[in-house]
Amino acid sequence: MALNVGARYSENGNRAEARPSRQINVVLRNNDAVGASAAASSETASRSIPATGPWLEWQRELDKMTGLDNVKALVYEIYALLQIAQFRNDAGLASQAHVYHMIFKGNPGTGKTTVARLLARLFQGMGLLSKGHLVEVERADLVGEYIGHTAQKTRDLVKRSLGGVLFIDEAYSLARGGEKDFGKEAIDTLVKAMEDYKNQFVLILAGYTMEIDFFLMTNPGLPSRFPIQMEFPDYTPDQLIQIAEGMARDREYTWLPQSLQRIRQLIVQERNDSPFHFSNARFVRNLLERAIRNQAVRLLTQYPESSPGRHELMSLKPEDLTADEKRG
Repeated sequence: MALNVGARYSENGNRAEARPSRQINVVLRNNDAVGASAAASSETASRSIPATGPWLEWQRELDKMTGLDNVKALVYEIYALLQIAQFRNDAGLASQAHVYHMIFKGNPGTGKTTVARLLARLFQGMGLLSKGHLVEVERADLVGEYIGHTAQKTRDLVKRSLGGVLFIDEAYSLARGGEKDFGKEAIDTLVKAMEDYKNQFVLILAGYTMEIDFFLMTNPGLPSRFPIQMEFPDYTPDQLIQIAEGMARDREYTWLPQSLQRIRQLIVQERNDSPFHFSNARFVRNLLERAIRNQAVRLLTQYPESSPGRHELMSLKPEDLTADEKRG
C-alpha cells in the first residue's frame, strides 16, 4: 500500500504570501482514512515524542531548523509509520511496504536539501535503507551526449544511490528539450529503476512549483510514483532574520540591531524585485558572507597597526551591508 498525498502540510507553518504560483501546502493521507488537520497533527506529534530512543537524534536536527513546523510533523509521521511496521512484524502481523519516493516543490533556499538529507538518515536508522547517504545530482549528471549514454549515466547514479536517497534538483529540466532530447531517456531509465530496485532507494525530485507540476504532466505515470509531494514556502522576513542570526552565531559573529534592520530592508527589496526567484536562506547566507568580507576590509582600515578587540572582531555593522549585497 502506497502512502498517498491528501491533507496539505506547509513547511514553515505560515500562509504563503501573494505569490499564487508559489502557494505552499502539503500533507499525507493514507488510502484508508483522512488524517486530522495539519495543526492537529503537529500537536499530536509534539505530545507523543518518545523520551528515549533513536528519534531524539533526528528531533535535535529538526529543532535546529527555523519554522518547518508541519514538515517536522510529517517527518515524525514517517518515523511513526516505520516504527509501527516494526512492531507489527515483531507481533507476526502483516506489514505491507510503503512507497516513499517524493516530490519537493519550492524556491531555492527553503530547506529542501536539508530535509532530504535528514530523511535519508531517518530511513537508514529505521532500517528502510541500508546506508542512508544522499546522492545529489542535476540534469548534467544524468543526461549524456549520444544515444545510450544517458541511460548508462542514469543507471550508474541509481546504483550509487542504492541504500540511500537520490536527490535530483531542478528535475523538470529533464523534460525541457522535447521528444528528441536525451532528458526523456533519463526519465524512462529512472522509472524503470524504481521498479527494478523497489524499496532499495528513495528518489526525490525537487524544483520550482510550476515547473515541477508541468514536468509531472509530461509523463502520465509519474505522479502516481511519487505519493509524497511537499511544497516548501518562502520564509517570512522574521524567519529569515532568525536564520541570519543563527548563521552569524555559528561563525561567532554578531549582528548589531541596526544591521538586522538593514537586512530586513534588503530582504523586502529583493523579494519585491524577484518575487518568483527569491533564494531565501541562500540569499541571507550570501549577505552574511559579503558582510564578513566587508568587515575584514573595514577593520584593517580602522586598525592598520593593531589588532581589533574581541567585540569589534565579532560585530557586523550596517555599513558592512552595502546596497550591492542584495545582488547575491
